[in-house]
Amino acid sequence: MTPQLSTESLAAWLALVNAPGIGPRTVAKLIEQFGEPTVIQDASAAQLAAVGLKADSIAAIKRPDAALLATVLNWLQQPGTDVLTLTDPRYPPQLADIHDAPPLLYVRGDVRLLAEPQIAIVGSRNPTPSGVEITQEFARQLVGYGLVITSGLAHGIDGAAHVGALESGRTIAVFGTGLDRVYPAAHRALARQIAENGALVSEFPPGSEPLAQNFPRRNRLISGLSLGVLVTEAALKSGSLITARTALEQGREVFAVPGSIRNPLARGCHALLRDGAKLVESAADILSELAPLLRVALTATATSAAPDEVLADGLLTLDAESRAVLKAMGFDPVAPDELIERSGFPAQQVTSILLVLELSGHVSSVPGGRYSRIRGR
Repeated sequence: MTPQLSTESLAAWLALVNAPGIGPRTVAKLIEQFGEPTVIQDASAAQLAAVGLKADSIAAIKRPDAALLATVLNWLQQPGTDVLTLTDPRYPPQLADIHDAPPLLYVRGDVRLLAEPQIAIVGSRNPTPSGVEITQEFARQLVGYGLVITSGLAHGIDGAAHVGALESGRTIAVFGTGLDRVYPAAHRALARQIAENGALVSEFPPGSEPLAQNFPRRNRLISGLSLGVLVTEAALKSGSLITARTALEQGREVFAVPGSIRNPLARGCHALLRDGAKLVESAADILSELAPLLRVALTATATSAAPDEVLADGLLTLDAESRAVLKAMGFDPVAPDELIERSGFPAQQVTSILLVLELSGHVSSVPGGRYSRIRGR
């Protein structure tokens, strides 16, 4: 049990969230009006009826499910488990912004990861070998820039995104079941690896089965947690397109990888591109589009960095390649071609590194297509 949540409070939250006729938006309104579920529980039936609650909802709020509470408490005894409420300061702010944010989040793994900048990668459950390769490449590149990859642990593209991210970074898997049930079962080992090197998250309590109606709700969490959604391969009628459209409704960016007109799994991406999704060919395309949001996120990360994450000059730790390019710049404006020659890195790598250095405030672009190291950096 987390220190922020007592057994009494957890029981009240569970009763409120699972009461019939009460959804996330109603919960948010009740919390705004009453403050905490325990206060709602203590309110009179007349008070609750006055705010529009029906008799069966009121009865459920005042009569917590003892069996469900016992199940959740038992699950919380396991290492690395946690429950976040909508009022918990650790609740991911990006997700809190959506209109139907889940009042409760069950987490296994690193809770802090949920608040970090994330990119969702979704797509077909039956991708081509090329689709798997492209997905893993994007995931590797994006985590290399310090982003977290979020997906749904499904077969195909989801699994490839998680695997690619785990090669050198962190990833979050959003479940459509309770976190005690891995679906599909074939991804049990992958789920364990993610819990150890990232986080598993669900709005469904332990014991929840993989019901069809759970997965659209799961999809809104995938997009809600993220700054944007990347679709690498998808058929015209697929859950990944639902995630992408939910992302648009939430004000998130949507990116799609184009494919061959002969590939039926490229049609979903092409449909998204026709509807206004951003065409991307590399991680740098995504970073460039998300630059304003990432600047804010990187600033917040720098402000909260632990001492052992900071260099002697006060900068967040950069990877070896980024530090090499920064060193090669010297202190006079320099063109990318000169940096390619000085560093010995390929042109595309130097371009990507320059973008990251610019986003993180280490360099700035100057007239003539050159870059200059920011004074004091």
